[in-house]
Amino acid sequence: MKIAIELPDATFRQAKALVAARGTTLQQFFIDALHEELRRRARENAGEQEPPWMAGFGALSDLSSEHRRVNAAIEQEFERLESEDIA
Repeated sequence: MKIAIELPDATFRQAKALVAARGTTLQQFFIDALHEELRRRARENAGEQEPPWMAGFGALSDLSSEHRRVNAAIEQEFERLESEDIA
C-alpha cells in the first residue's frame, strides 16, 4: 500500500543521511521504525515491560536493519563465489 506523509525538512534530511550511511532505503527505514513502534505498543498493551538491560543498550533497535544489510552482503558474496566455481 502506498501512502504520502509530510515531514519537516530537517527530519527528512536526517533520515536520508542515516539510510545512506546504512546502505538501506527510506522505505525500509520507515517499515523498520513502524514495526518497532507497533511491537513496543503491543508489549505495553500486554502489560509487558522492557527488560532492564534494554535501557542500557538503547534497545538495540538499529540491529535488525543492520543484520539484513550484512546478510545481504554475505549472500551476494557467496553468489559471486559460487558463480566463479562454476566457470
